[in-house]
Amino acid sequence: MAPVGSFRVTLQPGGDCFGADGSQTILQAALDAGLALPYGCGNGACGACKGRVVDGRVDHGLAQEQALSAAERAGGLALFCCARPLSDLVLESREAGAAKEVPLRIMPCRVQKMERMADDVMVLSLKLPASERLEFLAGQYIEFLLKDGRRRAFSIANAPHDDGFLQLHVRLIPGGEFTGHVFGSMREKDILRFQGPCGNFFLREDSAKPVILLAGGTGFAPVKAMVEHAIHSRMTRPMEIYWGARNRAGLYLPDLPAAWVAAHKHIRYVPVLSEAAAEDRWQGRCGLAHRAVLEDHADLSAYQVYACGAPAMIDAARGEFAAQGLPPEEFFADAFSYATAIDGAVPA
Repeated sequence: MAPVGSFRVTLQPGGDCFGADGSQTILQAALDAGLALPYGCGNGACGACKGRVVDGRVDHGLAQEQALSAAERAGGLALFCCARPLSDLVLESREAGAAKEVPLRIMPCRVQKMERMADDVMVLSLKLPASERLEFLAGQYIEFLLKDGRRRAFSIANAPHDDGFLQLHVRLIPGGEFTGHVFGSMREKDILRFQGPCGNFFLREDSAKPVILLAGGTGFAPVKAMVEHAIHSRMTRPMEIYWGARNRAGLYLPDLPAAWVAAHKHIRYVPVLSEAAAEDRWQGRCGLAHRAVLEDHADLSAYQVYACGAPAMIDAARGEFAAQGLPPEEFFADAFSYATAIDGAVPA
């Protein structure tokens, strides 16, 4: 266990410094100090917060193997969302640009509308207080604050300009307490509290590169926000959307991406089913969504990729896309990790 004490953490190349208690993760200490480090899931699954320990020692905590390999640990890398300081530190990490300008807030909201789009997918519309608006970047998420101190994280599915309501896409997790509540006992007009916006998964607008958006299941939520923001902002960068699901019902908003394609020549949509049943009458692409990307693109060196879904999909896409030429710094991930005891969809 890391000793409780005050350590000095210095970031390179910017030179920012902050204090970190041994009971805090490096990421939490940085956020508390007002520094926006890159991060996503917050629980060691996605690797978005990975950085180098230039000097000092850390406890790696619950970092998952697919996000931080033993070789990477030996090479001095750490996941700052899990790592705790054991000494003063010098770290190498970039700050997350636009996210630094967006304030983190705690707010109440009211469940305005509940729409069951599939047996296991609920679309929630949340109403903020009349005089309040949440500033956020397309692709970020919020965390519900529960009475027992636990949190549940869900991506915001609407674009920042369309902020009359916050839209969330909630998938039912077997045995999940919170998602079970959403599908079983939650009612319209219920009041919830949340903190947000969170995460560094957002559309980088300072690039002109064509974009590949890879979504698995309800990972479509932040992709939807990104596409709608791009359309609203009149961006004309080519955008290719690959949405993967097990069966046709998993593509729970099938008409929406089709409408984007019909209205915008620079947008392409490829739905992919991995376990299509006979009753699906599926004539489209089959297999894994990230594999469909690889089949369509022999060279990814000129692209940016935004991937949102299960950690296994993110991990496979990161490695295989890099092998096909994608620069590591152009891969942005939002990994949904699930645990039935806490059942939050924790975006990365």
